[in-house]
Amino acid sequence: MPKSPDDHDPDQADTQVYPLRPLHAIKGRGSASQITQRFARDRREAFDDGWGDEEEEPAALRTTLEWEQAKTALSRHGSPDLPFHLGLNPYRGCEHGCIYCYARPTHSYLGYSPGLDFETRLIAKQNLTEVLRAELSRPAHVAAPIMLGSVTDCYQPVERELGLTRRVIEVLAQARHPFSIVTKGSGIERDLDLLVPLAQRHLVAVYVTLTSLQPELARRLEPRAAAPHRRLRMIRTLSEAGVPVGVSLAPQIPFLNDDLEQVLAAAHEAGARQAFYAVLRLPWEVAPLFEEWLQLHYPDRAQRVLERVRDLHGIDEEARAAGKVYDSRFGQRMKGTGAWADMLAQRFALACRRLGLNRERVELDCSQFHPSLLSAQQSLF
Repeated sequence: MPKSPDDHDPDQADTQVYPLRPLHAIKGRGSASQITQRFARDRREAFDDGWGDEEEEPAALRTTLEWEQAKTALSRHGSPDLPFHLGLNPYRGCEHGCIYCYARPTHSYLGYSPGLDFETRLIAKQNLTEVLRAELSRPAHVAAPIMLGSVTDCYQPVERELGLTRRVIEVLAQARHPFSIVTKGSGIERDLDLLVPLAQRHLVAVYVTLTSLQPELARRLEPRAAAPHRRLRMIRTLSEAGVPVGVSLAPQIPFLNDDLEQVLAAAHEAGARQAFYAVLRLPWEVAPLFEEWLQLHYPDRAQRVLERVRDLHGIDEEARAAGKVYDSRFGQRMKGTGAWADMLAQRFALACRRLGLNRERVELDCSQFHPSLLSAQQSLF
């Protein structure tokens, strides 16, 4: 499994972006360039020799898919910042193309760019369900909630055709193993026939990421994810079907998605009863990619946004001078530190208290799992 992009000190001072000149935003894509991945031996810079037409639109990029044989299905971590320690990801890369995605640097381990490659060169794990069955059947396996989609969105567009996530849920349902899902993809509604019976057994919870209610901002931040109004409909559909559903307000980006209270109110009205947030994280190549995106879409406030992000992560003047924008230390990478982080936390807590969010904790039941349920003679439920 790919390592966490936060495994090392993310000082990106020597990371460079080599885009074609002039740089254009690419319709339907979050990134505008192929940043050189940090393990590359050579770095190349595109050079404008004057022969190209500066007004020419960049060619549309096709999404390609590769298959791989997974060695493991479950990934484990020891981060104290996260409420789960088991993750499962049917895909590598994500076509949603969210520019802020902290998982982009995982593509570097494959020799691909965390820029456009991350959202156009997807890898699907062909034998995932077989490997998952084997891992759940091991005597040493102890049931704990599994997070589906910790470094990818398991309901990104390719799932409609491949159905890997659905097959994973079928295995977990057969074993009565608890899990949760974080997604921006409306494709989750296809699997209500599986999720509703699991919800009745307290075996599943779903969290829909809703970064902002502003359609234009969402289209630029998350170009191939469902629109904000569509995600609200997802929340309503799941809630009315009896599936416990919450909302994720991640990431919070200063001076961009400043409608936290409105998002919480809309999600609550749609049926969400849980909520959480995280501040913008910029590990490794994500920092220059996000800065490039800001210059393309919001040049008037780019510097102000980056300075406030540095404030949120407690970056001192010396580190700022060296180009550092992010601190990956446990305990502050998710919520930040300092006055601006405290203000954000207070706004979130106040809005949740007013709306009645997070009053009851969603507890998933681990006691129902037994590996013998995975035998061929057992039914799904």
